[in-house]
Amino acid sequence: MVYLVEPRLVNEPFGDPGLCADFRFGRRALLFDLGELQTVPPHKLLRVSDVFVSHTHVDHFNGFERLLRVCLGRPAKLRLTGPPGFIDRVQHKLGAYTWNLVAENESDFVIAVAEFDGRKLAAAAEFHSRDAFLRRGAAPPDLPEGVLLDEEDFQVRGTTLDHGVPSLAFAFAEKLRVNVWKDRLDRMGLAVGPWLKDAKRAVRRGDPDDTPITALRKGSAGPGTATLSLGDLKAEAFRLGPGECFAYVVDTAYHERNAAGIIALARNADTLFIEAVFLDEDREIAARKHHLTAAQAGSLARRAGVTRIVPFHFSPRYRDREDCLRREAAQAFAGIIDADGRREAAPPPGDGATP
Repeated sequence: MVYLVEPRLVNEPFGDPGLCADFRFGRRALLFDLGELQTVPPHKLLRVSDVFVSHTHVDHFNGFERLLRVCLGRPAKLRLTGPPGFIDRVQHKLGAYTWNLVAENESDFVIAVAEFDGRKLAAAAEFHSRDAFLRRGAAPPDLPEGVLLDEEDFQVRGTTLDHGVPSLAFAFAEKLRVNVWKDRLDRMGLAVGPWLKDAKRAVRRGDPDDTPITALRKGSAGPGTATLSLGDLKAEAFRLGPGECFAYVVDTAYHERNAAGIIALARNADTLFIEAVFLDEDREIAARKHHLTAAQAGSLARRAGVTRIVPFHFSPRYRDREDCLRREAAQAFAGIIDADGRREAAPPPGDGATP
């Protein structure tokens, strides 16, 4: 099956936290956290449509200026979502600069900001380059409880965790994966084209099998059209499967209220990107700093039933002991470790993890 997005950590595991989910088909990307972004090339930052910020500690928010500078002249809106108080912090960032010339730009670059209160998007605002990024009131999107972004192909959910301050965790879920067997299309005499996107939409909506679909036909006399049922397409040319799901958890204390939130958010995810800041031998330091140990991260991943775990956000005190952090997380998870997010076949139950 072909995945909708490819999620990868922005930096190496001792660097600032961040995850980039790049869409395989279409010029688009999502960012989770805004730490250091120097490793992300400008052409990829220009594809970013939505950013989800866990909280505004400096290592999670210092990349805002780079993203702003790269995207400043583009026409597409940039949407940011963060915890309560996030709009004020974006306003302060923008207010630190002088914008007397940006009104001359051809495009009006808009930054839309929303705050998640743990249950819903409770506040929103917009900042337009045409008026020097003055704050404008806006209505927050009307979405179901716990949902931060809801589109035809996927959904992003959030939950609030305790890090001494509210810290958001996120989950991306593709709604239904619909892949096309091109060789079967060929046998049916059908050509690839925009009509396939409409047919996939009909499948995801749950349209009846007798829904007529107008397809592009192959032919020596030039392309024509053919009408067939959605059910025939599903049976002959489409491969359906559960959608891709990953979760991103960072900067959170280890206690049962947080654990319950993490487990519910990441339940049965394909991949859990989770902080593993300290070794368990330093769990008292971890508790004082409201962070997870590697063993706690692995245990939470196991309790959530995820397929694989990607630990990151390692404390620099372990620069020469990275293998210890990975081993500890792997032993607690008893699954598979994938250091950079590349997908591998999961081991049968009972197999050891690969650090």
